[in-house]
Amino acid sequence: MYFHYYGQLLHQQNMLQDYVRTGSYYAAVIENRIDFHGRIVVDVGAGSGILSLFAAQAGAKHVYAVEASEMVDYARRLVAGNPSLGQHITVIKGKIEEVELPEKADILISEPMGTLLLNERMLESYVIARDRFLSPTGKMFPTIGRIHMAPFSDEYLYVEIANKALFWQQQNYYGVDLTALHGPAFQCYFSQPVVDAFDPRLLVAPPISHTIDFTKVKEEELYEIDIPLNFTASVGTRVHGLACWFDVLFNGSAVQRWLTTAPGAPTTHWYQLRCVLSQPIYVMAGQVITGRLHMVAHSAQSYTMYLTMSAKMWGAGADQGGILQTSSSKLDLKEPYYRMSQPQVYAWSQDQSTQQLVQQQANGIPSQQVDGTILVQQPIQASVILQQQQHQQQASQNFQHQSLFLQSQ
Repeated sequence: MYFHYYGQLLHQQNMLQDYVRTGSYYAAVIENRIDFHGRIVVDVGAGSGILSLFAAQAGAKHVYAVEASEMVDYARRLVAGNPSLGQHITVIKGKIEEVELPEKADILISEPMGTLLLNERMLESYVIARDRFLSPTGKMFPTIGRIHMAPFSDEYLYVEIANKALFWQQQNYYGVDLTALHGPAFQCYFSQPVVDAFDPRLLVAPPISHTIDFTKVKEEELYEIDIPLNFTASVGTRVHGLACWFDVLFNGSAVQRWLTTAPGAPTTHWYQLRCVLSQPIYVMAGQVITGRLHMVAHSAQSYTMYLTMSAKMWGAGADQGGILQTSSSKLDLKEPYYRMSQPQVYAWSQDQSTQQLVQQQANGIPSQQVDGTILVQQPIQASVILQQQQHQQQASQNFQHQSLFLQSQ
């Protein structure tokens, strides 16, 4: 399904020009020459062959570049165009699940990450390559991946999505009443995860993380992923959904390097992803937000996402439990809304706590770990949220005025 897409040079160029991505891979390989020098390397899903060439630069004895798409012909030309490196590289056309190699690998290198780490289901091929070709003492570049999640408040985004369905509120569209389809259209637009870059100050609680160890995870464990959610709201606001991003670790013998897609960090071609609830929930500062993100793989090389978020009772009697509000959504990771906007420019200056969050994400340094879940603390200033809510209130009023206008047509 994705072979045709990645068989085109323009899409390979898009990835190569993601200098955060390409530069992180280059640094991870060159800084860890000790892992590559004189070693056998397998490049899983080699694409243009750039990672194979990096491995050869680091002194690899030989690199097997395995690529299933038509990009394999371009990879061969690129390798041939760099003969001093190319003499150490063999380009093989085929799926990693099917090809045969003459020897075991000391190093697996790949770029298997899709949107939210999991889209395209390339991680399964990476794991299969590990089981088929990696020696017992071999290394994987990257080594682990982490999905980070936090609730967010963004009235602008919510109104933007809701506005798309206003078309179906028309009662006289060439003599036809469209309102019977407004509800389904409204839910349809909210079933699309939003891919864009956002300001980390929109987060209303410290993130949690789900870790996937590529050296240990089983292929079947990637078919269905269940992540319990538990947050404590830093401020009182409307929660519009769950924001997600990921990072990966190259655990080299000399240097441990992280590649992050965190909000506030330099933007990558992966951006970030947000699951927007059709019915926001209201929370107060200190209130616990619970829920579940359940992802089920499907045949279109992606995942169906089931998100539930609930606000638990707070204040006096909170220890007795109880749920005040619950909101759920079903989303298809294969069909996102590519918003691709850059973080909105705010009138106030970036606060230090946000800078600390970004630095922690970039360095892969967790500030707290509870039951194996990594928490990265991010205090959020109430003054920032107050100013945001003033903007949000105006956006809501504009949305209501548009709705009344269309209903009158």
